[in-house]
Amino acid sequence: MRFRATVENVPIFFRIIQAVEKLQKKCIIKFTETEMHIICNDDANEGGTQVWSVVKIDSIFTSYRIQSNANNQITMTISTEALLSALKSSSSSAASSTIAAAILPTYDADEVVMKLAKKNDHAVLSFEMFGMSRTGRRVRVAHDVRIDVMRPADVEKLREPLCPEPDVHILLPPLQKLRTIVERLRPLSDVMAIQVNGNGKLQVSISTDTVKLETRWTGCPNPPIAREGQAQDGEGGNSHDALEKPDPEKMFSVLVSIRSFLKFLNSHVVSTTTIACICQNHCAILYVYIGEVADAGGVLTFYIPTVLDGDD
Repeated sequence: MRFRATVENVPIFFRIIQAVEKLQKKCIIKFTETEMHIICNDDANEGGTQVWSVVKIDSIFTSYRIQSNANNQITMTISTEALLSALKSSSSSAASSTIAAAILPTYDADEVVMKLAKKNDHAVLSFEMFGMSRTGRRVRVAHDVRIDVMRPADVEKLREPLCPEPDVHILLPPLQKLRTIVERLRPLSDVMAIQVNGNGKLQVSISTDTVKLETRWTGCPNPPIAREGQAQDGEGGNSHDALEKPDPEKMFSVLVSIRSFLKFLNSHVVSTTTIACICQNHCAILYVYIGEVADAGGVLTFYIPTVLDGDD
């Protein structure tokens, strides 16, 4: 089993892991010959939220080499916090008051190599940073992140959530602006309704015994979207719906945990375009594109299940 790559786009890799780390302290990363998959599917996640991400290798890595007996695929579990720390050490643009702040004033990394290695009889993802010190001296800094390589039999059991065909799709406003609205709702309720129609209307609201609040956007595009790699509930199961389009003014809704939705909104650090798909009373599926949709370097897919309304 061999794996080695140069991390050409450290800031994007950092932002992706930054978004994921807010949701889950450990994630699964699957490297193939052409893609990197990042998966968060722990039942302990707030509200049962899952993330299934696909990132094109050439959008982040160069000099990429992978070899394994499992069809040249390597799947590992890794601490998102530890990986984030390693990437901070690699990027001046990601530096903060942590390890990176101590290291980066002394050198500028111009090359970051990531490879599979073994230290003290345990597998690690090793990051080697090469650069020049402020005094012009060549510097090498190593940062190892402990991993557990998954067995192919366990990898085969990984399954993306089965969902019905979405009732409606809508392009969300900038996530940072949406986050500001949702943060104001958090002290008032644990649950938020997301309502969307096929005529560009998006509405988020809360309703409790003491307060009812609603924020509405109009003129949001309703793009068509194909859900790649998703198993369908049955052949032709939605053919009737496909033939009879719903009334564009009809609102489709889902109740979600506000805390879960705020964790999703942390992906504003990587988002350029985000499309929300509403499966009425079942879940919200949110596609966060890395780059413009037409030429995206990848997509982070968030599944946020509905919250059962105790009043129903």
